[in-house]
Amino acid sequence: MAKKTLGVVAGLAAWMIIVTVVGAIMRASWPAYARVADAMTFTLPMLIARLSIGAVATLAAGLVTASIARGSTIARVLPGVLLVVGFIPVHVMLWDKFPVWYHLTFLASLVPLTYLGGMY
Repeated sequence: MAKKTLGVVAGLAAWMIIVTVVGAIMRASWPAYARVADAMTFTLPMLIARLSIGAVATLAAGLVTASIARGSTIARVLPGVLLVVGFIPVHVMLWDKFPVWYHLTFLASLVPLTYLGGMY
């Protein structure tokens, strides 16, 4: 049980670190993104970049979780489930800021990508 818990916590930590670091890099290296980030008035390429970062971070979360909690399918998908639960209220509050396809793509991808990332 301890390895499963540690795996889930480490997977979530990996997700947070990746999203934070890559988001900071994107703001620093993409001036147009940095200008609109606070207002969240992203262009289509910016939305796709954000989804791509989320996908990579989610795959990594699954990989990290599975490498620690070996053999546990439940532990492997739990970070994705927790991310969905955590992000539903955020996306409800931001519903009018993004297109519906963006919200649905992000939320619907969390569990499958976490599972896939853990299938190394």
